[in-house]
Amino acid sequence: MAAPTTVTITGAGGQIGYALLFRIAAGDMLGPGRPVRLRLLEIPQGMRAAEGAALELQDCAFPMLHGVELSDDPRVAFDGCGIALLVGARPRGPGMERADLLAANAGIFGPQGAAIGAVAADDVRAVVVGNPANTNALIAAASAAPDVPADRFTALTRLDHNRAVGQLAQALDARPDDVRGVAIWGNHSATQFPDVAHATVGGVPVIDALAERLGGHEAAVAWLDDVFIPRVAKRGAEIIEVRGSSSVASAANAAIEHVRDEQLGTGGATTSAAVVSRGEYGVPEGLVCSYPVTSDGDGYRVVEGLTLDRRAHARFAASVDELVGERDAVRALGVL
Repeated sequence: MAAPTTVTITGAGGQIGYALLFRIAAGDMLGPGRPVRLRLLEIPQGMRAAEGAALELQDCAFPMLHGVELSDDPRVAFDGCGIALLVGARPRGPGMERADLLAANAGIFGPQGAAIGAVAADDVRAVVVGNPANTNALIAAASAAPDVPADRFTALTRLDHNRAVGQLAQALDARPDDVRGVAIWGNHSATQFPDVAHATVGGVPVIDALAERLGGHEAAVAWLDDVFIPRVAKRGAEIIEVRGSSSVASAANAAIEHVRDEQLGTGGATTSAAVVSRGEYGVPEGLVCSYPVTSDGDGYRVVEGLTLDRRAHARFAASVDELVGERDAVRALGVL
């Protein structure tokens, strides 16, 4: 049997952390033959909930779970870590300005990044789930340098990707796995651009399938602009309004799929993830930006050479501008 992979989950006593732990321990993330050791990082106030989750994990007797450890010290929690899921973040409170939110999260993700740089495994990979995810990943990566390459840090836009696929599957009366080639561009925020220009359903271009179902190309474009794009971008708020609580299970599921595909490969299929830009599609280098990506099991790679029409480029550019603004705000705080 392979040596266990140490997986560290921050905010492990929270709802998303709770939804993650049991599926990771069951093998849903890394496969049923790859053992894991879980490290649960929490703030002191959250330790009691994390302790309860650890007791439940023990009671499940997962064969691939080779231990659970808890800590409120990042250097302990990330020691030897091979995979880090950075879930815990400061949510935006009433009246909180964006600069205040970024400053609060810099105080979380800066020290965590520094700890990853100091004590994690040489091949560590980290995904940021806590919002604002893209810029929190930027902060963590900068704090881990130069010990960990920046491209080992990614941010979660797989939830947005899955939401887009789900909306298309419902609209076209198709199975989600028949929908391929969807892309999320930009920031994990309301400015994100879910793009179907290169997507297919059952091998048919999505735009053609929508046109046939909705009564023409203009009707399809109107549905994409007026219904699909806003609903994907604002789905989290919709769920809070309906459920009375945030997206927990779907966020945990997306995080598991993000790590699974990064570690095991996408088999040539395209998905979406926020990765460190190398200048692809004109995005400033160093920004953590969502792109269409693939993986061969050794990290995500941006799918290059796709064509963006004028309308798509404008939407993408607006989201990138938001990322630039967040980066500059963090720089003004002296974090980067």
